[in-house]
Amino acid sequence: MLYRKKDKAASAAKKPPTDWKRELRHILFLALAVMGIWSFIGKPFFIPSESMVPTLLVGDRLVVTKYPYGYSYLSPFLRILPKMEGRLLGSYPDRGDIVVLKDPVKHADWIKRVIGLPGDTVQMRGGTLYLNGDAIPKQRIAPTEIIESPNQRCSPRDTDSLEQRLSYRNLEQFKVVRPDGVSVCRYPRFIETLPNGRRYEVLDLFDNPGIDNTRLFTVPDGHIFVMGDNRDRSADSRFATRSDGLGGLGLLPIENVSGRAEFITFSLDGSLNYINPISWYESLRTERAGETLRRLPDSVETE
Repeated sequence: MLYRKKDKAASAAKKPPTDWKRELRHILFLALAVMGIWSFIGKPFFIPSESMVPTLLVGDRLVVTKYPYGYSYLSPFLRILPKMEGRLLGSYPDRGDIVVLKDPVKHADWIKRVIGLPGDTVQMRGGTLYLNGDAIPKQRIAPTEIIESPNQRCSPRDTDSLEQRLSYRNLEQFKVVRPDGVSVCRYPRFIETLPNGRRYEVLDLFDNPGIDNTRLFTVPDGHIFVMGDNRDRSADSRFATRSDGLGGLGLLPIENVSGRAEFITFSLDGSLNYINPISWYESLRTERAGETLRRLPDSVETE
């Protein structure tokens, strides 16, 4: 027994010290690999706002691919390149694609749907989208019902700021309590069909002359026209940019497109409490996992 203790002590004494330089090199390599993947292949994305409801809900997590449209000076994960025009291996999105983009003022990440390409004319008239002078077919279908949750609401809370309460005030008319006691936001829903056959859901909540009727936009070369699916609650190409970042996107330079949204990985309803493991599962919207963003969901196609 004494000899064994001596052998262990000798073995411990011979153990080489930690090579911290080597460990730091491994960590640096791993960080560079992640940034490379996020810059040139794909990255996760989180939905923070309601501008793409009903297609995307607040709390959805997505996979966004970076390569479909090539690369621009805004593609790297860290903004390290000077501003320059054009894209390497570049191509334009298809009409109907959902794209992640950088807003022209603060370069924050936004997400919208591509409507117009260079040479197109785009206009809203009486709540109907016109592309190149033709009305885009808009079919009314059954209202969508979205379960009210901490991050997806149609009514204000007592703890909301005045600005938040005003924002939700007009939505209270859409709140419905089902027979099972669950509160839902029941919104009027439509399907638009673009000339290339792409179909998608939109919300048209209010008669709003300032939003439902716009001037005629002509998309210049090197730009695209984007809109949110939640037509009454989206700052997009219908609105000019503002230096304070509170405006829209205007006619968006193609360099500002950073990737294409592919599918939802998972979705959280805002009720997650990190110190309560039970809430980790209860906060999941399990029915949204794996839902594609490249076409209408099967559940909508069959309505």
